[in-house]
Amino acid sequence: MDSWWRTVRVGFRSLRRTPGFTVTAVLTLAIGIGLSTAVFTVADALLIRRLPVVDQDRVVLLWGETADGRFKNFPLDYTEVRRFAGTSRSLQRAAYFQFEQTWPTTFRDGDRISTLRQALVSGDFFSVLGARPVLGRALTAEDDLAGAAPVAVLSWTAWQRQFGGDRGVLGKRLTLHGSRVAFSIVGVMPQGLDYPRGVDFWAAIVPSTTPAALPLMAYDVIGRLALGATPATARTEISSFFRASGNAFTREVRGVVHTLPRLIVGDTRPAVIVFAAAVALLLLITCVNVATLLLVRGLGRAREIAVRTALGATRPQLVKQLLTENAVLALAGGVIGIGLAFAAVRMFVAMAPSNLPRLDEIHVNSTALLGAVAITALALVLFAIAPAVLTSRVALVRMLRSGVRETASRRSRLTTESLVAAQLALAVVVLSAAGLIGRTLLGLQRADLALDASRLLVVSLAISEQYGSVASQTAMLDAIDARLKATPGVVELSPVVAVPFTRGWDGRPTVEGQSEQDAATNPMLNMEVVGDRYFEALGTPVLRGRTFTAADRQGASPVVILSQAAGRAYWPTGDPIGKRLVGFEKGQFLTVVGVVSDTRFRDLRDPRATIYFPLRQSTFPFVPLSLVIRTTGDPASVVPSVRRSVGEAAPGVLVSNAAPFETFLAQPLAQPRLNALLLGVFAGAAVALAAIGLFGVMMTMVRQRTRELGVRMALGATAADVRALVLGRGLLIAASGAAAGLIGALATNHLVSAMLYEVSPTDALTLTLVAGLLLCVAALATIIPARSSTRIDPVVALRADG
Repeated sequence: MDSWWRTVRVGFRSLRRTPGFTVTAVLTLAIGIGLSTAVFTVADALLIRRLPVVDQDRVVLLWGETADGRFKNFPLDYTEVRRFAGTSRSLQRAAYFQFEQTWPTTFRDGDRISTLRQALVSGDFFSVLGARPVLGRALTAEDDLAGAAPVAVLSWTAWQRQFGGDRGVLGKRLTLHGSRVAFSIVGVMPQGLDYPRGVDFWAAIVPSTTPAALPLMAYDVIGRLALGATPATARTEISSFFRASGNAFTREVRGVVHTLPRLIVGDTRPAVIVFAAAVALLLLITCVNVATLLLVRGLGRAREIAVRTALGATRPQLVKQLLTENAVLALAGGVIGIGLAFAAVRMFVAMAPSNLPRLDEIHVNSTALLGAVAITALALVLFAIAPAVLTSRVALVRMLRSGVRETASRRSRLTTESLVAAQLALAVVVLSAAGLIGRTLLGLQRADLALDASRLLVVSLAISEQYGSVASQTAMLDAIDARLKATPGVVELSPVVAVPFTRGWDGRPTVEGQSEQDAATNPMLNMEVVGDRYFEALGTPVLRGRTFTAADRQGASPVVILSQAAGRAYWPTGDPIGKRLVGFEKGQFLTVVGVVSDTRFRDLRDPRATIYFPLRQSTFPFVPLSLVIRTTGDPASVVPSVRRSVGEAAPGVLVSNAAPFETFLAQPLAQPRLNALLLGVFAGAAVALAAIGLFGVMMTMVRQRTRELGVRMALGATAADVRALVLGRGLLIAASGAAAGLIGALATNHLVSAMLYEVSPTDALTLTLVAGLLLCVAALATIIPARSSTRIDPVVALRADG
C-alpha cells in the first residue's frame, strides 16, 4: 500500500511539473467523455429503454397506403375496422383508435380553461398493449359500449403537468367546454407510454362520439402478433382486406405495418443514430489525441526514463509509474466529464422540441453513470497502456550518451504525425455532416412559404353545445368575422381547417367524365375550407383566375380553387380554369375558378397539393374552427382585443389558443435546429481537439529538431525558410488528414440523408468548404510552432547538442 501511495504521489508531482500538458489532457478527456455520456443518456431514453408494454416488438400498427405514396395513412371506417379486428388471423388480439390520433380538446374548470390532447381508442386498447396503469385502472371493453359513462385515462405527462402528480386525481372530472360532457378520470398510465403521439388522455370511442358521427370517423388498427406471425404476415393480410373491398380506389391501397417502438421514437431515430456516430468519432479523436500527447510527452522524458533505469528501476516499475500518471489523468477527465454530461443533458432537454418523444425521461441516471465509468475505463486502456509501454522502451547507453534534445527517430515522428492526421480525418467526417445539417436548416428557414408570415395571427376556437349544427356554426363564424373586422389592428381574416403544420383533411376528387378506374389513380389532395378573404389574409399569390367572393355561397354555382401542383396533377398540359371536378353530393360539379401558389401551410418540407372550398358552399359535416388574422402590427398585441371581440360576437365561444404564425413555424424548425446545434457542437469539439493535437505535435517537432534547424540556419537558411519548413510540414499533415476525411465523408454521409433538405450527402460545396476550413484551422495551429522555430539561436543549438 505504501508503495502504491508513493507511486501516486510521484505521479502527481510529475503532472504538476507540466501544468500545460495536464490541463490540456484532462480537458480533452472531459470533452470526449462528457459528450459521449450525454448522448448515451439521450440514446438510452429514445432507443434503448423498453416501453412499459408487454413484449413491445410484437405490438404492431396497421393501416393502408396509396400506390402513389401520396396518402401514407389510409384508414378504415368503423364497420371495416371492427370486422378486420374480429377476423384477423395474423393478430392474436386487435384494437383500434381514431385516425386523427390526437386532437386538442378544450375543458372548463370554473373560470379555468385548459386544452388537452385527446385520443379516442377502443375499450381493449390497453389490454392489447399489455400496459398496466400506475394509478387506478385502464380502459376496458365495458367502457366502450353505448350508454357507458364517459371515462378517461391520463398520460403520465398530463398527470404531472396538469395535476401536479396528485394521487387524488382519480374521480376528478374533465368537462368539455362545448358539449358539457364530463369525463371521470379512472387511471394514469406509466411514463413512456406516448401513443398516439402527444396524447394527454385516452377515452373510449362510443361514449365520446354521437351515433351520427360514429360512421363518419376513420380508424387505424393496433394489434399483437399471433404466435408464428410476423409484420410481413400482417401486412399481407390487411392488403388482402383492402383488395377485397368493392371500392375501386381501396383495391389500389396496400397494407402498412409498423412496430410500436418505431412509431413512438418516430423520426428521431436517424438523428440519434447520427449523433451517436458523431460522438463515437469524437471519443475516438479524444483517445487518439491524448494518446498522441502522452506519446510525445513520453518521448520527451526518454532521458529521465534512462536515468531511472540506470539507477535500478525495472521496466515493470517504470510501466507502473507511467500507468499511474495516465490513470490519474483518465480519472480526472472522467469526473469532469460526468459534470459536463449533466450540463449537456440539461441543455439538450431545454432546447429540444417539445414534441420529442419521451423527453421527460431524458436525464442522467445510474445506467448513464455506469456508461461514463465504462467509457473512462476504455479511455484508460486505449490511451494509457500503449504510450506507457512504448515510453519505457529506451536504449539506455545511447540515451545517456546523447544530449537532452536528442532528435526523435523518424519512425516515432511519423507515428505521432499519422495519429494527428487521423484526428483531422475524423474531424472532417463530423464537420461535413454538421455542414450538411447546417445547410438543411438554412434551406428550411429560407423556404418560400408562398404566404406572408409577418403580422399573421393564428387563433383556435372552442365552441359550446349551442352550436351543434353546421348551419349554427357557419352563422357563428359569420358573426365573429364581422366583429373582428371592426376590431382595431385587424386587417383581414379567414377561417381555416386547422392550425399550421398539423394534419388537415385529405381527399381524392374526381374529374368530370373520369372513369372509376382512372379516378383511383388520382392524387390525394389536402382539402381546405376557407373564407372568401383567405388568400388576402395569408398573402398567397393568385396565379390565374380569381379568389373566392361573398357571392360564392349556397345556391350559387359551386366553385373551388386549386394550388398549382393540384392543377398540374389533374391537367398536366391544360389550363384548369373552367374545368370541373365531381362534388361530394350526387349530381354536384365543382368549377375551378382560380389557381394559387403551393403553400407550405401544412408541411414545411413539402408543399401540399391543395384544393380549396369556400366556407359558405361547404358540404362537409364540420366547419373550420381556427382563424388566420392579418394585423397591422405585432400580432401578439391584438390578442386581448381578439378574445374580447370573439366573446362579444358569439357567446359560448372561447379563444383556446392565439399565437403569431412564427410560433407555429418554430415547431417544424425545432428538430433541424437541434440537429444543427448538436452536430455543430460535436464538429467544433472535434476540430478543436484535432487542432490541439496538431499544435502539440508541431511544437514537439520544433523542440526535437532544434539541432537540425540550428544547422540549417548556420548554413544560411533564413527565418522565413525555417518558418516555411514548419508550416509546410503542418499543412502536409492537415492535407493528408483532410483528404482521408473527405473519402470517409463520402462513404458515411448517407447516414444523415434522412435529415437533409434540398442538399445532397455528397454536396461538393459543403465538402470543399469543410476541407478549406480545416486547412485554415491547421494553419492557425501551426503558426505558433512555426514562429517559435525562428527564435532558435544556431550557436546555442549547436553547443547544446554538439
